Amino acid sequence: MRPVIGMGVAAALMMGPNVSAGASRASSFAPSVSARKTGGDHIPSEWRTRTSLRVLPRSPRQRNVIRIFAHCPKKANHAIIGSTAFTLKGSRRLYREVGLGLSDRGLGTRSASISYYALPGFHEVCMKCVKVTIDQETRLRRIQVIGRDSAPLRIRRFRAEQFFD
Repeated sequence: MRPVIGMGVAAALMMGPNVSAGASRASSFAPSVSARKTGGDHIPSEWRTRTSLRVLPRSPRQRNVIRIFAHCPKKANHAIIGSTAFTLKGSRRLYREVGLGLSDRGLGTRSASISYYALPGFHEVCMKCVKVTIDQETRLRRIQVIGRDSAPLRIRRFRAEQFFD
C-alpha cells in the first residue's frame, strides 16, 4: 500500500503544483448544511436529550483502572454509575455505585478501579442521569431520574506479566 501512495505523490510532484491543486479542488465536495451545523459550539437539538455512556478500555484486567465518559441531557446535574465490577475489598455489597458530577453541557468523566476480587467475565455498567434538588429549609433531597444507559464490560483475569511488557 505504501509504494502505491509513494508513486501517487511522486506523480503529483512531477506534474507541478498547479495541476495537483486543481485536481484536489475538483475532487472536493461542498459540505452539507447539517455537517456545517455540527462544528464549533453548536450541538444538534436531538443530541442534547440523548444519554450515552462509554467505558475504556472495554476489557480491562482485575486491579486495573478504567475511564468513564458520560453524556446526559442538559437538565441533569449528576450521574450515578454502578456495576458489580467496582466492588471493594472486604465489602459485602456486590454492587457498588460511584457518583459523577456533570458540566453545564451534561458531560462528565471519572476513573474507577476494577477490584482485584471482581469475578472475571461479563459485567454491566449502568448509568442513571439524575436531577438533584435540595430544599434549603428542610434539607430534604429530591432525586428525579432523567435518563438511563448501560455499557458492557468484560473483566479479564489478573496476570503479573502485564507489568513486564
